[in-house]
Amino acid sequence: PGPARLEMDLQLMARSWLARLLLERLIRLFWLLPLAMAGLFTLVSLAPVDPVQAYVGARVAQVGPEQRAAIAAAWGLDAPAPERFWLWLSHLATGDFGTSMTYNAPVLDLIAQRAGASLALIGTAFFLALGLGFSLGLLAAAMRGRWPDRLIRGFAVLLSASPGFWIAILLVTVFAVGLGWLPACCATPPGLTAAEAGLGARLTHLILPAVTVSVVGISALILHSRARAVTFLESPAARHLAAHGASPLRLAFRYGARHALGPALTVHLAGAGELVGGSVLAETIFAWPGLGQATVRAATGADAPLLLGIALATLLFVFCGNLLADIAARLADPRLRDMR
Repeated sequence: PGPARLEMDLQLMARSWLARLLLERLIRLFWLLPLAMAGLFTLVSLAPVDPVQAYVGARVAQVGPEQRAAIAAAWGLDAPAPERFWLWLSHLATGDFGTSMTYNAPVLDLIAQRAGASLALIGTAFFLALGLGFSLGLLAAAMRGRWPDRLIRGFAVLLSASPGFWIAILLVTVFAVGLGWLPACCATPPGLTAAEAGLGARLTHLILPAVTVSVVGISALILHSRARAVTFLESPAARHLAAHGASPLRLAFRYGARHALGPALTVHLAGAGELVGGSVLAETIFAWPGLGQATVRAATGADAPLLLGIALATLLFVFCGNLLADIAARLADPRLRDMR
């Protein structure tokens, strides 16, 4: 019968939405990667920094034309840009990301060594921003129209208008220089390895960089969570619960949170690229030994293999963040699963 067949088709579609979404995103990644690689290589090739001069450094006055030519030939810089691009692609297809001119080490090994520090920083900032921004948004919704709501919204607007480097300098000035509570740089105390420093010392060094990176996503989370929670608090269901004695705080944090968490998580995951950009700034200011610090050194030294390798790793990270955001949106709202 027609209705039974329609119900069966709807059930099959509901079960296959995740597979369909993954297939669509993989197809998008298939054509996005070549375009991104070509664009990145073009930008790196057009950079005004001379890679040979950056490689030589302070000894540039002692290096003659023959030595410069030998260095360029050793790193493959004497070939035309299209030839270097196809050579890089052929090596990339075999899993060889090249050798970094800055660190004189394989790019893949450098990414593997530094990815852990960057992921720890970005992950801590992600959950810190999610917890603080979501909680403040619910509190503002519960106190809407009153002074706590105006104060929280003003705080969100102030954060969104504040440059990241200014916030980092302010944190260092207050908590590291003025109060002396937290260290101002590095992932471990000077002279100690990660194993020697211990978990407590590493967490202490993580606080200021993580707070700096988390500022990027807090303001959007506050305003978005507040808007979603206010929509629920002004609904007939919320007014019915309030008539039975439920307080605004209980309505916001117990019931409104269920309506706001899914969209807030979607917005936060979709902003993974902003967290990566913030981590580059924080790692540079706080001397954090992650991919962001390596990116700055590679850019100033025109280290094309390292720059391209980090850019590809960042592209895949942002792609995964957007994919998780799409999955979270469909889990929170089943109506989105059957949208074409």
